[in-house]
Amino acid sequence: MIVPCILSGGIGSRLWPLSRRDRPKQFLPIFNGESLFQKTINRVKGGSFIAPIVIGNNDHRFLMGEQLSEIDAVADTILLEPMGRNTAAPAAMAALIAAEKDPDALILLLPSDHLIAKEDVFQQAIRDATPAAQNGQIVTFGITPHEPNTGYGYIRLDVGSAPVRNVAAFVEKPDSQKAEEFLANGNYVWNAGIFLYSAKAMISAFEIHNPDLLADVMAALATRSSDLDFTRLDSDAFAKIKSISIDYAIMERANNISCVPMSPGWDDLGSWSAIWEVLDKDANGNSGLGDTRFLDAENCLAYADDGLVSVIGLSDVLVISTRDSVLVAHRDKAQDVKRIVEALEKEGRQEVNAHPRAYKMWGWTERINSGDRFSVQSMMIKPGKGLTLQSHLHRAEHWVVVSGTVEITIDGKAELLAENQSAYVPLGAKHKLHNPGKIPVRMIEVQSGTYLEQDDILRHS
Repeated sequence: MIVPCILSGGIGSRLWPLSRRDRPKQFLPIFNGESLFQKTINRVKGGSFIAPIVIGNNDHRFLMGEQLSEIDAVADTILLEPMGRNTAAPAAMAALIAAEKDPDALILLLPSDHLIAKEDVFQQAIRDATPAAQNGQIVTFGITPHEPNTGYGYIRLDVGSAPVRNVAAFVEKPDSQKAEEFLANGNYVWNAGIFLYSAKAMISAFEIHNPDLLADVMAALATRSSDLDFTRLDSDAFAKIKSISIDYAIMERANNISCVPMSPGWDDLGSWSAIWEVLDKDANGNSGLGDTRFLDAENCLAYADDGLVSVIGLSDVLVISTRDSVLVAHRDKAQDVKRIVEALEKEGRQEVNAHPRAYKMWGWTERINSGDRFSVQSMMIKPGKGLTLQSHLHRAEHWVVVSGTVEITIDGKAELLAENQSAYVPLGAKHKLHNPGKIPVRMIEVQSGTYLEQDDILRHS
């Protein structure tokens, strides 16, 4: 059996404004309502795979849990990273966790934000790689290039045609001339960042090539504690781990590295133009997500998160509309979206970090409108879940139930509110919410007061 380890770290800033720091690209439900994270989980569900280890950002814990629940998937471990530490640390952590049950366990380490169109080709590549991994090889998967792409690192393979090839060298992202040469050579593949290895082989590789990092990872894992469905690590211990990729830490140093070349319709979807490439198109090459219209337009992508987007008389244009931001760019400039994000970060704009919808342990909230001394948001509370007893120093709240039945408690008095009923929470009142029913509760909350930020919450046991 193979233990999948899903890495769910990155941000995907080139897919702004849809991708934000608190809801990055792997969680965007843009593929018929399914996200890349969910596609990745489904890709390694059943068959020779057991329940996965998911390693992700602490800030995304409820989002990961929600998306697993939506596809009826259960993780063996959801390990929360206090901060990003690249890919070497997760590779070591997965090996150490798997080795606790079986030192010979095979681990498939793969990012959660890649698209693979040909699942059968990918599964065959794993089957081809399995014997080598069982024999102590650390196997990487390379994508057979179809263009001289300068955005990826490359792997140079020994000459041959076997399903599993020896790795001659790892090569940094090339310039256009080198990329052309690599494509013509035929022995170069793109580095997809997907690996298959035994727990024993990876731990041994770290002991030989990066023992200090392994020691720091072991020290961090020793601080593990359970919190609901999640596994937490001590922030101070985790911060001591060096931030380095598995390529630099192990792959470029070890001598037991193999590669399986494959062509599974892989794409890391690093920009909106890449999204356009993989989407279905109309007769004029236009792709629309959400409520979109095209008139005399060619080769455009339109995304409507909320409302209608119409594109008229334009070619090769990206129009991405969310509730609080709109991006309009030429497709050739899709990589420059990152520059806008960097500029907005310097300005301290919340649109870079905060998505209107924020996932919670009990459900979610979604911003509707805000202004001087007021904020309006929609809320969803899951069946059996609720908000803990709390109060606010600077704001009052009005609740309106849209659907479902919620139990409210205000200053010790409990009552049930049904659809179209409302309640007022005075400033300073201790209050809590609970959904006792079997369907989600939908509510509208209006906050009013002198200070409306999230840190104006006093929690009471």
